[in-house]
Amino acid sequence: MKGLLIVGAGGFARETAQAARAAHGPDAVLGHLDDDPARHGTEVDGAPVLGGSELVHAHPDAPVVVCVGNPRDWAGRARLVRRLALPEQRYGTVVHPTAAVADSASLGPGSVLLAHCALTAAVRVGAHAAVMPQVVLTHDDVVGDFATIASGVRLGGGVEVGVGAYLGAGALVREGLSVGAWSQLGLGALLLQDLPAGEVWIGSPARKLRAVPEPVLGELLHLSGARGTARDTADERMALPDRRSTQLRGLSRPRGGAAHQ
Repeated sequence: MKGLLIVGAGGFARETAQAARAAHGPDAVLGHLDDDPARHGTEVDGAPVLGGSELVHAHPDAPVVVCVGNPRDWAGRARLVRRLALPEQRYGTVVHPTAAVADSASLGPGSVLLAHCALTAAVRVGAHAAVMPQVVLTHDDVVGDFATIASGVRLGGGVEVGVGAYLGAGALVREGLSVGAWSQLGLGALLLQDLPAGEVWIGSPARKLRAVPEPVLGELLHLSGARGTARDTADERMALPDRRSTQLRGLSRPRGGAAHQ
C-alpha cells in the first residue's frame, strides 16, 4: 500500500513514516499534515508537509494515521480524531516489519506498532493506539483506544490498559492489573497494584503523585465517550471491538489475525 497521510510532523509522526517506508519502500508516505502553518511547504525527513490536517478530506482514497500527542498533552490524538470525524475505514494501521505480532492478536484502525514490539498471544490493541519500540505485550493484554505505550514498556499477562492511558518509557506492570482510563504511569515505574482512572503514578513501586484535575478529566472522559467524571470509570471504555483495519505491513489482514512477517 502506498500514499499514507500522517497527521502530525513531530517525533512520533516521523517514526511512523520510517516504519511505513521500512514496510513498503520510499513511496509509502504521501506526506505529513500539520496544523502549524510554519511547517507547510517544508519537508520532514524527505516527506513533504502538505498543509493542515483538514487536507485529509481532499485525499479521500489515502489511508490516514494520526500521530500527535506527548506526555504533557496525551489527549491530543483523541481530540484530533474527533475533530476530523473520518469514517473508521479511512484509517490505516502501521506495523514495523520487525514487530512480532501473534496470529491471535488484533489491532484497531489508526494504531501504530514501531520496531521490535512483541505481541505474544491474544493481545488486543484498540484504535489509534501508539506502541513504541521494544514494547512487550504478553498474553491476553488489552490496550484501549488512544493509549500510548512508550518504548521499553513490559506488561505481564492479562493486563488491561484503559482508554487514553499513557505508560512512560521502561515502565513495568505486573500481570493481571488494570491501568485506568486517562491515567499516566511515569517512566521506569514498577506497577504492583491497579492504577485508578485519571491519576498520575510514579516510582518503584509506583505510587500516586497527583490526580488529573476534574475539569481536565471531564474533557478526557468526554473525548473517549465515557459518562460522568468519576475516577472509577476505567472499565467503562475497556471493551474493544474485534476489528481489523487496512494494514501497512503486507496485504490487508484477515479479521482477528495478524499478518506474518
